[in-house]
Amino acid sequence: MVEMSVAGIALEAASRTPIVLLRDPSGRRQVPIWIDQSQAHNIMAGLQGAEPPRPLSHDLMAALLVAGGLELERVIVHAIEDSTFHAVLKLRQNDPMDAAAEGDVILHDVDARPSDAIALAVRTGSTIWMLEEVVAEASIAVDAEADARDQSDFNRFVDDLSPAALVKHLRNRGEGEDPEQTDPDRG
Repeated sequence: MVEMSVAGIALEAASRTPIVLLRDPSGRRQVPIWIDQSQAHNIMAGLQGAEPPRPLSHDLMAALLVAGGLELERVIVHAIEDSTFHAVLKLRQNDPMDAAAEGDVILHDVDARPSDAIALAVRTGSTIWMLEEVVAEASIAVDAEADARDQSDFNRFVDDLSPAALVKHLRNRGEGEDPEQTDPDRG
């Protein structure tokens, strides 16, 4: 799994539909998730730490979690099917019925739209995770220049690589080690 962060909200040029952008830790991949206007407003309000005059729906959800003795441990975006993302809220609750075993935790999984899950995570300070398969399938490259430089450097390395240089490199790595363990011909 990859821990993602909210990079921001963008608007699709043609339709003016809001998109929440989740960024991987390297900052090189972003996953765009199309959302509606109200979800964009809720996420932005949470990111800005704005205190609305009356609670928004995700403020209400966060208050209900606290009132119910639950904590949003993390959000996991776990699938994409037919261009629709699927998420789950991982909730933690101390077991109120088992006073003898203090600290026992009950975990609850609650199916959620990613936009709701992200808005709630932003409000509660919870982490947002995405399965690597989903990131790989849905991400867009953010820093095309850096990716092109890396590809060019790698191609140059491979072009300059000779069998003699590879053997020399492998021998240098093996110096100081027991030859019995590094020489495959010895038994």
